Amino acid sequence: MESSGGGKREEEDVGSYNSNNVKKARLHSTLTALLDDPILADVPKEPTLSDVDTLINLELGSAMRISVIKLDSTSFDVAVLNSATVKDLKLAIKKKINDMEQSKMGHRHISWKHVWANFCLSYYNDKLINDDSALQDFGIHNNSQVHFVPFIMSKGSQRHSRRRKHRFFHGLNKRI
Repeated sequence: MESSGGGKREEEDVGSYNSNNVKKARLHSTLTALLDDPILADVPKEPTLSDVDTLINLELGSAMRISVIKLDSTSFDVAVLNSATVKDLKLAIKKKINDMEQSKMGHRHISWKHVWANFCLSYYNDKLINDDSALQDFGIHNNSQVHFVPFIMSKGSQRHSRRRKHRFFHGLNKRI
């Protein structure tokens, strides 16, 4: 008798397992159909709760969409809250670029420490160097454009200084 009772429980486990798989498959297909909708085109392929929250705030007007112009004149958009700081914008850029690279080429490592040490963001010739500064302090609002500009951080002051051309070779031409 014990064997028939154990067999029945195994059948229930298998039935609930199949039921859970069916539910997961339906949820996945529904989410895929929703994300393929043109209205939801700006939702990332694997959105986090904060991504969805920012997009909802964008629709409600408490977030802003900022276009980032790269050095090759191509651009992409990121969404940040109206109260965002320069650091929040940098994190949104990092996430967007990593997602774009992942979808195009698979896993690729970008050294963001190197990027921010050699480049900074600029808005109407104001360099966004201080990570704690609010974007609104620079006049950045919805549909603004920020640019990547080449600058490197001087080691002594931890501030960006004008980049010298061929910095590596600077001083090597001196004759002894």
